[in-house]
Amino acid sequence: MGIKRQNNQLRLAFGEEGRSEAPMAPCEGSETLTAKRISESPANQEQLMEALCERENCLQAYKRVKSNKGSPGIDGMTVGELSGHLLEHWPAIREQLLAGTYKPQPVKRVEIPKPDGGVRQLGIPTVLDRMVQQAVMQVLQGRWDAEFSEHSHGFRPGRSAHQAVAKAQKYIAEGRRWVVDLDLEKFFDRVNHDKLMAAVARRVADKRMLKLIRAFLTAGVMENGLVGPVDEGTPQGGPLSPLLSNLVLDELDRELERRKHCFVRYADDCNIYVGSQRAGERVKQSITGFIARRLKLTVNEQKSAVARPAESKFLGFSFTGAKEPKRRIAPKALVRFKQKVRELTGRTRGISIERMTKELASYLRGWKSYFGFSQTPSVFRNLDPWIRRRLRSMIWKQWKCGKVRFAKLSALGVSKDLAAQTAGSAHGPWHIANSPALTYALPNAYFDKLGVPRLFTGP
Repeated sequence: MGIKRQNNQLRLAFGEEGRSEAPMAPCEGSETLTAKRISESPANQEQLMEALCERENCLQAYKRVKSNKGSPGIDGMTVGELSGHLLEHWPAIREQLLAGTYKPQPVKRVEIPKPDGGVRQLGIPTVLDRMVQQAVMQVLQGRWDAEFSEHSHGFRPGRSAHQAVAKAQKYIAEGRRWVVDLDLEKFFDRVNHDKLMAAVARRVADKRMLKLIRAFLTAGVMENGLVGPVDEGTPQGGPLSPLLSNLVLDELDRELERRKHCFVRYADDCNIYVGSQRAGERVKQSITGFIARRLKLTVNEQKSAVARPAESKFLGFSFTGAKEPKRRIAPKALVRFKQKVRELTGRTRGISIERMTKELASYLRGWKSYFGFSQTPSVFRNLDPWIRRRLRSMIWKQWKCGKVRFAKLSALGVSKDLAAQTAGSAHGPWHIANSPALTYALPNAYFDKLGVPRLFTGP
């Protein structure tokens, strides 16, 4: 079935545009209303479930879940199978949502390694629950986002990690040369459900929506074939979790604003910029106490610190110590980059150079898109030859024996004497990768043709 036809069928399945009940009051009108007044008005909140079930909202949620792809949940349904399921069952699902009887299924527990060691636990909802969560998120985010702090940048429309890093750089340039780096210990796993639902209830009067959000929080986790209860946390892996995390930490933002601190927050990564180490220690102690008392969360003392910006990291970046600080890639981020490139160009992977370079190119483009925001181009200039040396080393290893290596080098234009000398060398692949023969046979232009992007594009 073509995508356009499929979307048209889903549009019909999701029902008529609009709602039969009285329309909701608009979020923005001709009168000037504060976000707080809008959020506290029951008239604006009593029909949130109808807004969730609107055709365009559901279609947008479906498209987002489909584009994000992702693994199946505990029911095994894939993203590709979701449209057929909706065409058949949406009327019943919609009725359950409107009646407040929809029951999410438990999430599937998945563990992924953290860049700095350990594992991060994800909860993968079923694709249907992901679509419903996405539909809820779209309805609530449109109403809540204007209430959130200007210092909050994570998982918000029109905001980005680059904006957060630029704001941090601005604070440092203004003379705040010490940073309080707060790390919330297992934040997504430790969120207190009662405090979270109280914050939601202050903004939502539709009891069906409150019941649905609570059901997502307490749906349980399936691990090793058994379903266990969940009494705290917002499992990472669902579309609703980032919005709920911003709601929880909005109280921290307001407290920091009340104290007139200069800070930047991206999800659970919060940095406060101060003028001295003594002030930083005082702020760290005070805010750690606030987080424990009010948010019922724990600051990881081992990962939190008061330090110079050049010695700290924020969203993968750190800053030079000059009077006009420049953004640079944090050392740990560079270590992770090289580890990933080594994995992708491993000499024992046993895949073709075309497949390897395709995978590598995809990673390099994404990495450059993010870290290209740095202001230290020499790092990229130095990484390019290292990457190509890795590739030459891998190709040399794949050629295996001296006879094959001699034939390959000769075919690529290397003189027979140099080809014979190189093919018979006792040096290892990493040494040979930098030899005159291999750099001639496999020049940078060769990798350009294979689609490997260059990180450094300057003169």
